[in-house]
Formats: sequence, structure tokens, C-alpha cells
Amino acid sequence: MDQLISLIQAAVIFGTVIMFGCVGEIFTEKAGILNLGVPGIMYLGGISSLAGAFFYEQNAENPNRFMCLLISFLCAFLAAALGGLIFGFLTITLRANQNVTGLTLTIFGSGIANFFGGSLNKLAGGVGQISVPVTSAVYRKAIPGLSGLGFVGKMVFSYGFMVYMIIILAILAQYFLSKSRKGLSLRAIGESPSTADAAGINVTLYKYLAVCIGAGISGLGGLFYVMDYTKGTWANDGSIEKLGWLAVALVIFATWKPKHAIWGAYLFGILYWMYFYVSGLTRSSQELFKMLPYLVTLIVLVITSLRKKREQQPPMSLGTAYFREER
Repeated sequence: MDQLISLIQAAVIFGTVIMFGCVGEIFTEKAGILNLGVPGIMYLGGISSLAGAFFYEQNAENPNRFMCLLISFLCAFLAAALGGLIFGFLTITLRANQNVTGLTLTIFGSGIANFFGGSLNKLAGGVGQISVPVTSAVYRKAIPGLSGLGFVGKMVFSYGFMVYMIIILAILAQYFLSKSRKGLSLRAIGESPSTADAAGINVTLYKYLAVCIGAGISGLGGLFYVMDYTKGTWANDGSIEKLGWLAVALVIFATWKPKHAIWGAYLFGILYWMYFYVSGLTRSSQELFKMLPYLVTLIVLVITSLRKKREQQPPMSLGTAYFREER
């Protein structure tokens, strides 16, 4: 029973990181923009939140918990949104190739993050020495009272607030995209920007907003990784990049629906960490278990392609630059 609880808890924390990246990317792709820079965006969110929290805690005699939360949260969201803005300028205004630009953003984000991560470690006294305990404790604090309710408390209520925040955000994103007028306009742009433009929708504005807001949400995945997953530390081991690509895979698995990202993210977490709870595995077998989320995504992609249901397909204009003068 303890192993089951540990597996579920690990899956929830792991799934929360990639769910932020997935929901943000779905929001972006619904506008017809393919941003493969999600790992880089998550890097930017993670290092910015850590830097903001570090300098505040270093310069405040008694760090205020609310200020720790506010500074780190804003730093992560704004830095990630800025990365999205740069991507948007290159792909929307300059009409650069979205695939190449996204991959470049991933390289850029990881390079910037690891450079400043190393610099922060030196400021803190040496490699691996940086820590923001006050800020990290705020993000990891479980719901008071409810986390002690035995089995249910450990399974459901033993997490920080961001675990519940992304579930609510995914539900709201689903409602926005399927029920609200602006959400339907956004989807119309993703399907046929020329038709949406002819209907009086400001295609460029919607695309920029989708890219920046989507990147900001994805960046919160990097924030959660740093503050909760690694408990306020920084390591140049490439883990954020791996999780970023899993978030992109989860978009396909969820068939571009935020509500499916909720259970899909936790399933990915279980599949990824299952090897840790199976005895007698060799190192090669462990790597095969880590491959399972990608394999499941591939199977889902094949099945949805064969079924040819429009609601399970990506937006028709995904990855294609819009030339208004050719309308």
C-alpha cells in the first residue's frame, strides 16, 4: 500500500509539471501556431523564478512568504511570456519557419537557464549550493488539516497549491475553447485564418495573445519543477528539457483537449515512474519503462489518424504561416 501511495504521489507531481506545458501548448496550437520551444520556455520560467526568489531571500532579513510567492510566480510567467513574444515576432510578423524557430528557442532557453543557473550557484557559494527554502516551502505546503486524513489525505490532499491550480486551469481552458465566443474565434483562426480574417477577427492579435499566454502557462511548469519537484534547487542535468518534450507529446495524446491532459499527465507519470517500483529490473529495462509515455502517444496518434475524426485532429492551419495579402 505504501508503494502504491508513493507511486501515485510521484505520478501527480511529475504529471503536474508536464500538464502546465501541455495546457499552454494546446492554447498556442489552437491558434495555428506550433511552438516546439516548450522545453526552452519551461527553462526560462524555472530559472527566472529561482533567480527572483534567490535575490529576494538574500536581501530580506525575514522573507515574507506572500512576497516570495508573488515574485517567483511573476518572474516565471513574465519571462516565459517574453520568450513566447520573441517566438511570436519571428513566426507571426516575420513568418519564420515555426519548427526551426521552436527548436532554436529550446536551445536558447536551455542555454540561458544553465548559464544563469551556474552563475547563481557560484553566488550561493559553489556548485549545487543554491537554495530558496522559504519560497520552496510555500509551493510545497499541503492543504492544512486535509493532508492528514489517512489514505485519502495522502493520495489527494498532500500536494502544494499548484497541483490543484493546473487542474482548474485545464478545466477553464476547456470551457474557454469550447464555449466562449473568444475561444471559438481562436479556434476559427487555427482552422482557417483567412476565413476568420474575413469575418472581422483580428488574426494577428489573437495569435500573439495565444502564443504569449500559452508560453506563460508553460513557463509555470518550469516554476513548479524548480520549487516543488527539486525543492528550490538548480541542476544542469537536462531534466526540464525531457519533461518539456513529454509535454509536447501529451498534447497529441490529449488530442488537443485540455480536459484530457489532466488524466493523461498522471498516466504519463505512472508509466514513467513504474520502473522504480518493479523489482529485478536491469538498467536497460528501466529505460524501456521511461519510453512508455512516448510509445503510448505514438499508439494514440496512429489510432486517431485511422479513425479520421475531425475533433481528434490538430487545427488545419497548424504550423502554417498566414499571409494576409494572399487571402
